[in-house]
Amino acid sequence: MANVSVYNMEGSEVGKMDLNDNIFAVKVNEHLIHMAVVLQLANKRQGTQKAKTRSEVRGGGRKPWRQKGTGHARQGSIRAPQWTGGGVVFAPTPRDYSFKMNRKEKINALKSALTSRVNEEKFYVMDSLKFDEIKTKKMVSVLNALKLKKALIILDGEDNDNVALSARNIEGVRVVLANAINVYDILKYDSILITKNAVSKIEEVYA
Repeated sequence: MANVSVYNMEGSEVGKMDLNDNIFAVKVNEHLIHMAVVLQLANKRQGTQKAKTRSEVRGGGRKPWRQKGTGHARQGSIRAPQWTGGGVVFAPTPRDYSFKMNRKEKINALKSALTSRVNEEKFYVMDSLKFDEIKTKKMVSVLNALKLKKALIILDGEDNDNVALSARNIEGVRVVLANAINVYDILKYDSILITKNAVSKIEEVYA
């Protein structure tokens, strides 16, 4: 069974915690992880890029000069791609980049990403993470105590508003709720800082 240390807000180890092997100790499937990341990035693309082909550019209906006898190369339109102001060859058009993954594939990719962070010892569990006030310095001190810089903070969503607001202006730090985690964020940040309650919520959803 996967086992990790539990820390307090001062960065001291206060115990150990057993993790569910069905989530945090699965066989890492790099192919599914890659698919999940590509899926998320592709679904974010607007796909609104557009340029005009020679048939869409205004003008150019008349042949610029006669076919023979001018000494020029033959031309059929001033809107051909080789002309300034002409159309674009194989011009991009609006398209939908999104695609789908099966639900089981998404879940397995998420489990693989979480497992990889546990295996790399970049999964830090907090016994609790609550602030009485919104204070960025407090959040910075917690991160410094654990020697974390680029971190994904996962909260359970219960009375964590002060923590989320205290962390939002820190460069390289992102706060998400346990029910909104995704593969891209898990891999983007160097470490995961998560509360015990958030771990329990993840295990309830994905076990």
